[in-house]
Amino acid sequence: MAKPVAGVDVGTTKVCTVIGEIGHGGHLRILGVGVAPSQGLKKGIVVNIDQAVESISSSVEKCQKISGFRIDQANVSIANQNISSQNSRGVIGLANSGHDISQGDIDRALDAARTVAVPSNRDVIHVLPRGYVVDGQEGVKNPIGMAGSRLEVETHVVIGSGGTIQNLVKCVERAGVRPLELVLEPLASAEAVLTESERDSGVMLVDIGGGTTDVAVFLDGGAWHTAVLPVGGGHITNDIAIGLRAPYELAEELKIKYGRATSNGVLADEPIRIATDGGPQTYLRAELCDIIEARSEEILLMVRDELKQAGYDNRLPAGVVLTGGTAQLPGLVELAARIFEMPVRVGIPTEIEGLVDTISGPAFATSVGLVRWSLSNIHGGESMSMYEDHRPQATGEISSRFKGWLRAFLP
Repeated sequence: MAKPVAGVDVGTTKVCTVIGEIGHGGHLRILGVGVAPSQGLKKGIVVNIDQAVESISSSVEKCQKISGFRIDQANVSIANQNISSQNSRGVIGLANSGHDISQGDIDRALDAARTVAVPSNRDVIHVLPRGYVVDGQEGVKNPIGMAGSRLEVETHVVIGSGGTIQNLVKCVERAGVRPLELVLEPLASAEAVLTESERDSGVMLVDIGGGTTDVAVFLDGGAWHTAVLPVGGGHITNDIAIGLRAPYELAEELKIKYGRATSNGVLADEPIRIATDGGPQTYLRAELCDIIEARSEEILLMVRDELKQAGYDNRLPAGVVLTGGTAQLPGLVELAARIFEMPVRVGIPTEIEGLVDTISGPAFATSVGLVRWSLSNIHGGESMSMYEDHRPQATGEISSRFKGWLRAFLP
């Protein structure tokens, strides 16, 4: 049986560590979950290493206590405004005409696709195959074993800032955990909530977290476009705090207990009475919902603009899947359906067992997806030994090690 695999979702609002293994019928059995408030990060970027290390350590320790397993290696999420992506093609010639294509040939083609123009201060995070062409034959999903003399691979390449990557890795390592792979958050979330048919027909995953909104577009089974927008649920809370002149913590409570992404069905004079340290406070729910709707609409319009600029707005028959903590906001699906003019649903982790009640919401899609990433794409727990024992001493060494970690998977 494969070793248990851990994932650490380092978000702007919370750090969530999950450890799991393959259970009955191939389902993911959750063995432990640890959640801690996130400190030291802003919009997905580490701004205070000591605080970030404390948050990660707290999350990992909680997960270890519940599961009974020591976590010394894990997949780690990444999402910040310095992430960019592009599509690239790799082409190689095969040694002999009619040569049976092997995994080594695929790896060489992916290496060729990886050689895109990357600035010296940026590193490649993912090289994801979208499809293959063998001797001019397009639409090949898995070329292994096929005969041919020329192999091409269409890939989606995700690139990040070297500095932000190194700072995140440093925090995780100082918390006593060795990063196996960095996984872009919407790609991890997709592992937990998307169906194979959705990926094949065309779907957009929108993960609305506390500090960022992460987007991934899937077509023909593979990722074709990814983006990270520097807005999220924290901006909604901040707007409430300013608009209602309330402390941030109270604004968050109002959003969770009484908020809606639309004002439909909310009475204009419906009061909200809530106790505070300064005494009882009264607010109008309609005013609260108007504030939430304005910012929610802005976030969704930014996503729609991103989709249109990428050229995929008319290619998604499976519609939109919302994840992240903000996806739980009542009325958001209704608002998103109106803005995108497509089917919209909330994505929650599926095919899981064990501590299901703890992680059944969309806020835990990335955490579950990080575990499933290894179990789905790397056989028998091989990812647990991918990390090298030495610690990097220079930027070039870190970059080299990351390129060694990046494992491509078949679409």
